[in-house]
Amino acid sequence: MTVKAIEDVTKRLVERSKPTREIYLDRVRAAADAGPHRSSLTCGNLAHGFAACAPTDKERLKGDVVPNIAIVTSYNDMLSAHAPFARFPDLIKQAASEAGAVAQVAGGVPAMCDGVTQGQRGMELSLFSRDVIAMATAIALSHNMFDAAMYLGVCDKIVPGLLIGALTFGHLPAVFVPAGPMPSGLPNNEKVRIRQLYAEGKVGREELLEAESASYHSPGTCTFYGTANSNQMLMEFMGLHLPGSSFINPDTPLRDRLTAEATRQALSITAGGNAFTPVGEMIDEKSIVNAIIGLHATGGSTNHVLHLVAIAKAAGISLTLEDMSDLADCTPLMARVYPNGMADVNHFHAAGGLPYLIGELLRGGHLHEDVSTINGRGLSRMAQEPKLEGDGVKFTPASEVPGNDKIVAKLDAPFAKDGGLKMVSGNLGRAVIKISAVKKEHHVVRAPVRVFDTQNGIREAFEAGELDQDMIAVCRFQGPRANGMPELHKLTPPLGVLQDRGYKVALITDGRMSGASGKVPAAIHLSPEAVDGGSIAKLRDGDMVLLDAVNGILEAEVDAADWAARAPVTLDLADNEYGMGTEIFAAFRRSVSASDAGASVL
Repeated sequence: MTVKAIEDVTKRLVERSKPTREIYLDRVRAAADAGPHRSSLTCGNLAHGFAACAPTDKERLKGDVVPNIAIVTSYNDMLSAHAPFARFPDLIKQAASEAGAVAQVAGGVPAMCDGVTQGQRGMELSLFSRDVIAMATAIALSHNMFDAAMYLGVCDKIVPGLLIGALTFGHLPAVFVPAGPMPSGLPNNEKVRIRQLYAEGKVGREELLEAESASYHSPGTCTFYGTANSNQMLMEFMGLHLPGSSFINPDTPLRDRLTAEATRQALSITAGGNAFTPVGEMIDEKSIVNAIIGLHATGGSTNHVLHLVAIAKAAGISLTLEDMSDLADCTPLMARVYPNGMADVNHFHAAGGLPYLIGELLRGGHLHEDVSTINGRGLSRMAQEPKLEGDGVKFTPASEVPGNDKIVAKLDAPFAKDGGLKMVSGNLGRAVIKISAVKKEHHVVRAPVRVFDTQNGIREAFEAGELDQDMIAVCRFQGPRANGMPELHKLTPPLGVLQDRGYKVALITDGRMSGASGKVPAAIHLSPEAVDGGSIAKLRDGDMVLLDAVNGILEAEVDAADWAARAPVTLDLADNEYGMGTEIFAAFRRSVSASDAGASVL
């Protein structure tokens, strides 16, 4: 039986979503009834659609009998997480051909890396790239040649964008295929130590680059538990991956065979088989709740507060911050993976990983079992581990015992009683804060603010020695309408240094922090944002502010009459209108929704 608090959130989500969900499902079912049937294409349409195919595939597609899989890929060879996908289309095509079917690369989507653009102008395109990816996915599928789609994506905005696009074509089955993490490199605590020494000027760029290169050193996803690896977790908790496939390293026999097995699974759930599973019907309110539980139980990325709202909306589901906050309150923290522990995702996987956690949470009633997955009905199908067997893959039940209880926990002995993602609100608006990696003594910070309009301003003040005091740094005009809502992860090392010096320190911003945000308390995604006249634009240096993650309070302790009389400051944002491609996204900045509504233009 599911925990009552989880049932309560699910019921109100279903009730709130009824009008939009019913419209969405009617459209999905109508599209499924109408096709895709290649016979509905004209001869000219069809000839264009298979002109580049091998003769055998042309013959198969002419008859409109065999299934055709669309491959939508985020491959590029600059970014480590996506480089392994170079080989995947050939693996998929071979597996499809062996099954008497066809697979075609329907299109590519952009994949940018926040690690490369962190603190740079290019980061201002990062969040908007999610909606571009969704649009590119729609273009790839618009040829109506396909019976199912396989999505090759890993990192921050790529998987959410692909899933939004997939749900737009909700009449097609969808299978997501991960690339896997790179092998473990420099230990995370050593990486953090070098970053903080560099922030203090105690080591130089050469030493920093050497440490970073030892951390990010080969093809595959970065091994910390940020947004990229949180994406993979979500796909398993939502049943869109093969069980246990997220954290198998690239270019290994098991990784290749899982890709072939994913192809066979995609073929089995098309309309031509007996297990038709269109993704629009498969992903429902219970699937979304399961994803949120997974996010909280693993201490996942704060970026998914934005992404899950947008993903749910694409399926006609009306998700709110209150839903996510309430689910956090009743979800125990079950994993310690960096930044809320020293283990990386390879260690996590070896300790039992996602199959163990899904099984343990199901046994305790913390997940909905009665959902569909690409592997059939029932989330317990995801509590399995893949192993090589002959030329294929065998799935065996996951252990019910943690492989390492310092990394994954039992439900009766969690690392924390809640998931650590909180909503805070007050006269400054409302924001979210992730405290799973924050020590308890820092869960409440009351201090005067130092107000900055750029992240560089904070770093410069730190380097000048101006911030050695109890202080809440305010970084405003960083919201989606102001400049695309870049991550502010570069602020973590200097603020971490101040905290280590014994000061009470926190951050408040209408921007984002990285999915790997860690030990410094940060109230982020503050809404309304400064450019919309949000109260963050009323703050002045020296104002006393209370950030209380325990009781959910974010309050400027300013005389009520004085506060009401203050006009929000404005800022000339002309410099945000051009450079590094930002001018192309002016329409996005004008039309983007607020951060608590998913920061989306769709």
